[in-house]
Amino acid sequence: MRADLRLIADMVEPGSRVLDVGCGDGALLAYLAETKRVDGRGVELSQAGVNACVSNGMSVIQGDADTDLSFYPSAAFDYVILSQTLQATRNPKQVLRELVRIGQHAIVSFPNFGHWRVRLQLLATGRMPRTGTLSYDWYDTPNIHLCTITDFIALAHSLDITVERFLTLDPKGRSWSQGRVGRIANLLGEQAIFSLHG
Repeated sequence: MRADLRLIADMVEPGSRVLDVGCGDGALLAYLAETKRVDGRGVELSQAGVNACVSNGMSVIQGDADTDLSFYPSAAFDYVILSQTLQATRNPKQVLRELVRIGQHAIVSFPNFGHWRVRLQLLATGRMPRTGTLSYDWYDTPNIHLCTITDFIALAHSLDITVERFLTLDPKGRSWSQGRVGRIANLLGEQAIFSLHG
């Protein structure tokens, strides 16, 4: 399981109701069910991901974060998780609104386009950067709305969403910064994980 998913799992209370949006192969849902006994559900865009989840006994439906979250009732889950998916949505602002409406808490992770290596690659080569978390060429990337940690915080504040907890991850997926969000976190964090409340 990816390192960021383990850190996300640490934020979830045992026995919670969890919706994992963009759950992929269901690795996080399976881990949460086994270690925290959550009542987990998933939404996944790819049919292959849905098939993998269902074949492993998970409750996952095919759906699109951009269009299908509006069908969920308010406060239906304790946690709604969106890991490494926000940047691939067509309307991140609306998706974020829906996450905090559906869940008591929303946990969002994404690659930080403000990381120093990204900045340096762009400055030195004049080309779109590639890193471990931004591993696609510009022409075949699923990422359509890349942002920095600072951009995300500004969006959350504009929507009156409270940042409950914040982690940054180094290139190896280890958590190195918690709590204060600032220029250093934006410069040195390759990935970010936010716990939010609407």
